[in-house]
Amino acid sequence: MIRARHSMFNTIILLTGPAEHSIFTTLLRAHNPELTVLPAFTEADLVAIEPEWLARARLIAFNTPVIVPKHALEQLGYGAYNFHPGSPQYPGRAPAHMALAERAADFGATVHRMVEQVGAGPIVDVELFAIPSDITVAGLEEEAYSKLIQMFWRLAGVLATQQEPLVQRALRWGDRQNFGRAYRKNGNILHPIPPDQLPHIEMFGADHLGIVPSIELPGFRFPAEVPEAEAAEA
Repeated sequence: MIRARHSMFNTIILLTGPAEHSIFTTLLRAHNPELTVLPAFTEADLVAIEPEWLARARLIAFNTPVIVPKHALEQLGYGAYNFHPGSPQYPGRAPAHMALAERAADFGATVHRMVEQVGAGPIVDVELFAIPSDITVAGLEEEAYSKLIQMFWRLAGVLATQQEPLVQRALRWGDRQNFGRAYRKNGNILHPIPPDQLPHIEMFGADHLGIVPSIELPGFRFPAEVPEAEAAEA
């Protein structure tokens, strides 16, 4: 178990992937050399952090599917912020899939204060960009990830030094949680689909989030075909 030694804000719990952790730690400590940055990659890592540490810490989640336990959110002394790879219109999982399914004109990335409900909480920052007409899910996710990196660089100083909550923007989330749950469960693309949208399914790619999309018709279910080159890259 991790044990606390201090009683003031000097800790950030960084919930992200290993590739980002070392770079982000260096950046955060450049703004605050006294800062302790604790790595967390899984829910188990979060559970292992004692309440004394949580009481003097801020949590930053970056592009991660890990859900922060309720007890951890409640015990964090300086809040938790999530870097979400989707615009406010698309909270929760699989935001890029939903944006392409709806043929959205724009997409982006969102930073928000975390609350118990996933894909909610006051919005701190947003970056939007126009969606190219021929982009795939993988391409859209890469664009959103790039925006997240830029936002992290921009907010790192405030996150590392400011004890007060970050300033919130007057923006609201869209209601898109059900799509993320349904897609995560079985990758189903529900019938009916207008004929002119059937070729659009190819943009979903293969095996994103561990799921191969399928089309369900009465009594039948067909996996969406993906070009071999794209399947090899997935």
